[in-house]
Amino acid sequence: MTPQLTTLSDPHGAAAEAYQSLRTSLEFSRLGQEVTTLLLAAVDSGADKSSAAANLAVVMAQAGDRVILVDGDLRRPQQHEIFGLSNQQGLSTWLGGGGDPPLQNSGIEGLQVLVAGPVSGNPVALLSAKRLGERLAVLRQRADYVLIDAPPVLAVTDAALWASQSDGVVLLINSGGTKRDDAQRAKTVLEGVQAKILGAVLLNAEKSAGVSGYQK
Repeated sequence: MTPQLTTLSDPHGAAAEAYQSLRTSLEFSRLGQEVTTLLLAAVDSGADKSSAAANLAVVMAQAGDRVILVDGDLRRPQQHEIFGLSNQQGLSTWLGGGGDPPLQNSGIEGLQVLVAGPVSGNPVALLSAKRLGERLAVLRQRADYVLIDAPPVLAVTDAALWASQSDGVVLLINSGGTKRDDAQRAKTVLEGVQAKILGAVLLNAEKSAGVSGYQK
C-alpha cells in the first residue's frame, strides 16, 4: 500500500479525522433513503479523486461497513497501485465477459477492490448505462457501500454515465485549483443525467488535512 492511504499511515492525523467526518456526514445523508452506490466525482483533473475514494473506503470499512471500491477510471486507473493489487483482471474484463465480479481483498477487513483491469482502445466502448446498471446491481447485493472512482466530470463522459446509475454523487472540488464556473458546469452535467448530488467536498484545503468540508 502507498503513502496515499493517510488513514492507515496516520490514523490519528488531521486527514484521517476529516475522512471520518465525511463518512459520518454520508451516513446522515442516507437516512430514510437508499444510498448504496456512491460516485466520487471530481470536477477536473486537479483533484486527487483516487486517493480520496481510497481513504473514504478505508474509514468506512474500519467502521464496520462492507465496502466495495470500484476503479471506474479506465483511462488513468490508480486503485491497483494504491492498494498494491494485480490489474490483470478487473472492471474491464467483467464488463466485457460477465460472470462473477473479480473482487480482490484489500488487506483491510471489510474492504474489497474491483480494479480497473486492462484496457486497449477506447474505454467508452465498454461503458453503457445499461451495462453499468446491471453490474452495480450485482455489487449492491454484496456490500453496504459501493464507492466508485471515475474520471473527472468535465474531462470525459464516463462520470456522467456512472452518475446516472448511482444512488448518490459527492462532488470533489480542488481547493485553489477548481474554478467556480467549472464547478457549476460539472453540477449542471450531473443534473442533466438526473444524478442525486449529496454534497461537495473541498480537497487540499490544507495540506495537513487533505479534505475539508461537506455541504449540500
